[in-house]
Amino acid sequence: MLTGVNIGDFGQEGEENFFQLVKALDQLKGIDRFRISSIEPNLLSDEIIDFTLTQSHHFVPHFHIPLQSGSNRLLKAMRRKYMRELYAERVAKIKSLRPDCCIGVDVIVGFPGETDEEFMETIHFLKDIDVSYLHVFTYSERANTTAVKLGDAVPNDVRKQRSKQLHILSEKKKRAFYEQQIGTIRTVLFEAEEDEGIMYGFTENYVKVKVPFDKALVNSMQTVKLLEIDRDGVMKVELIEKTLA
Repeated sequence: MLTGVNIGDFGQEGEENFFQLVKALDQLKGIDRFRISSIEPNLLSDEIIDFTLTQSHHFVPHFHIPLQSGSNRLLKAMRRKYMRELYAERVAKIKSLRPDCCIGVDVIVGFPGETDEEFMETIHFLKDIDVSYLHVFTYSERANTTAVKLGDAVPNDVRKQRSKQLHILSEKKKRAFYEQQIGTIRTVLFEAEEDEGIMYGFTENYVKVKVPFDKALVNSMQTVKLLEIDRDGVMKVELIEKTLA
């Protein structure tokens, strides 16, 4: 997982850039999967999207792209370097190349001055674009930040209610994405944790799956068929053929 603060800014003060890093990592031996963690839409270039989704051998079809708000006024107040129109363009570009690509979104609720109308702008915007799940953050005051000085604090009970609405929307988005994957053949990397006889893993496009615990599967890549979503929102699968290193 490539992580960092503003990872898309990598190398911008020198002769390298993030796209060059991605291409170099794709040539490494011994690492089967790379995921790009949170990368802002203005730094997620078309060349990065094209390469990772159509040319790469090891980068998986999964992006996590912060949005924060569907209101352009609030994005400006947050000093974001993009507007919601650019965000929608990035999502459309990704889905045009890989409809099965998973797209996660960061959203902040209760930013100072966020009106009911602006919150609904966020709701409607997220409903209209083809994203897969949300990470919802409730704004909290921190000393010595510009946002604190904006005034017009959103009441805490309103923040909680807005957060609840977005969590509900996230579950709907996630389930819809999972349902689109039913019947497909995927590669799962299984993890070590055992939970009451069950183990979990993630497909390349970030669908969480479950199977009965088998120590031999830990940290292995397995080809599976996605069958159905259980009551916990996890995908049940069928192992196509157990492959052990």
